[in-house]
Amino acid sequence: MFKKYVQWRLERYVKKYFKKYHPTLIVVVGSVGKTTTKTAIANVLVGHYRVQLEPGNHNSPLSVPLAIMGVKYPPMDMVHSIGTWRQVFKAMKSRIKAPQGVDVIVQELGTDHPGDLAVYEKYLKPDIAVVTAVTPEHMENFPGGLNDVAKEELSITNNANLSVVNYDDVDNSFAQFANTNNMTDYGIGGGENQIAVVGGDPLGGYQVEFTAANRQQPIRATVHVLGNHMLRSIAAALTIGVRMGIPDNELATAVEQIRPVAGRMNPLPGRNDSVIIDDTYNSSPVAAIAALQTLYQIETPQRIAVLGSMNELGNFTQAAHQQVGDFCDPMMLDWVITIGDDANNYLLPAAKKKGCQTRAFRDPVAAGTFISQIMEDNAVVLVKGSQNGVYAEEATKILLRNPSDKDKLVRQDGYWLNRKQQWYDELSNRTEESLDNE
Repeated sequence: MFKKYVQWRLERYVKKYFKKYHPTLIVVVGSVGKTTTKTAIANVLVGHYRVQLEPGNHNSPLSVPLAIMGVKYPPMDMVHSIGTWRQVFKAMKSRIKAPQGVDVIVQELGTDHPGDLAVYEKYLKPDIAVVTAVTPEHMENFPGGLNDVAKEELSITNNANLSVVNYDDVDNSFAQFANTNNMTDYGIGGGENQIAVVGGDPLGGYQVEFTAANRQQPIRATVHVLGNHMLRSIAAALTIGVRMGIPDNELATAVEQIRPVAGRMNPLPGRNDSVIIDDTYNSSPVAAIAALQTLYQIETPQRIAVLGSMNELGNFTQAAHQQVGDFCDPMMLDWVITIGDDANNYLLPAAKKKGCQTRAFRDPVAAGTFISQIMEDNAVVLVKGSQNGVYAEEATKILLRNPSDKDKLVRQDGYWLNRKQQWYDELSNRTEESLDNE
């Protein structure tokens, strides 16, 4: 009852805010890539508009209203305090009374179950909705499989003035679930708005050309993100930038300044002059395979893939992990290191069957310690995994050249460090910390 009351109050404040100021609202939904795409859009617009963007992934029913209005979400250990929410309500009221400070709000919306996005329809009317992907996510909560995911993610198109959909990662067969009356798309493999790589490399920067719908002259730029899946976020941002009237030269300058978000294909200096590609925020089959594809494109004397379990896949769990393991190429990888039960039980055997040299670990600290011992000079190490029961960022931490770079990793605040320590203490009670699967 208390949570419902808080939710109702927050939604009322947002309604009042939009009624008074009418900022342009851009929302981002999708199975993967929401935070990266949201951030890219904001970076493209910020030189031309006053933009409200809340860093991180505040995309739940309680956190979205606060993020939209630029009010800080309470610490996790304070969210059950009545006094805490009174302070939040006070801040929301002040925000409504203050002079209008933004022209555009860019906000991601998360979904864990069918019908989650309908919660936002009660008080939000997006001017632009971006759909980044329809791929396996939280599958234990979507009994109808990908069709249920598509219905949920594409439901946002029924409430938006303009929908911008990823051509590459939203299958055409899902069009039945979307309102296509006012829709455009973007991508690499096709779409009305396309980005193409014409030179460069993942670590040095991609030279790209972006062609917008009904525009003959492409936008040329050098962008510093890693992987085609990250380039799609750039394409989404440019699509919206063009739609919102930003000149081509400003768009080119803006995308050249974009850098990876923490925990999303973020290259960091590692030990022995290595590069650690930190992709530890979360993982899914599509994202893991895309990360591996990027690793394969990098010239280096040693490639190591650290692949943690992918959570919340329900009945897809075994097949999804085997799919990623099957994509592990022994000609391109010197080691495949797995972390967590599902990765150890399903992904690693598939990679081993392909001929990869493998090693499995139950915890990221043991994995990071082992990698530090076998890592050669100038190696490139990809580290990817989901959060609960994996925490692959703790393996990244061990491999960093500069310990201070730990601040660039995900889940490093007090709440998460406490939670990880409790998990690790429980895990340490088990007698065997590593599984020898060579």
